Amino acid sequence: MKRDDGGTAIIEFVFIAVIVMVPLVYLVVAVADVQRSELAVSQAAREAGRAFATADRVEQAMPRARAAVEIALRNQGLADDATLRFVAAGASCRSAEVQPVLAAGAQFTVCVIRSVDVPGVPRFLSGKGITTIGEYRVHIDDYRAAS
Repeated sequence: MKRDDGGTAIIEFVFIAVIVMVPLVYLVVAVADVQRSELAVSQAAREAGRAFATADRVEQAMPRARAAVEIALRNQGLADDATLRFVAAGASCRSAEVQPVLAAGAQFTVCVIRSVDVPGVPRFLSGKGITTIGEYRVHIDDYRAAS
């Protein structure tokens, strides 16, 4: 008894392609989401550091740094849910916070920390998600005039 196998190759190809492509597309979307957050926090830390360093007074500098973080995240289409921290120059972003100053020669690190949810995974399964950290080391100009 001879069977006619005509047309089954295309069905097998579509079936295998769906099985392979769906996880691959999910992986690409998940990695792109994390990468977008990583780029956003890096840019946010850099802009916050620059905004802080160019302020005239510390009272102006803090709101400027927070606004810079918000703008950098919004430019990437992300919510303003990042944490802005200042730590000692060269220290880890998980270190104790310091109060940054605008004194000539002062150095500190600006940290922007944001948690990214894994796409398509409920919050109770993914926990805190993936943490992305942006760091920027600020060195206040040695010749800055005291204000």
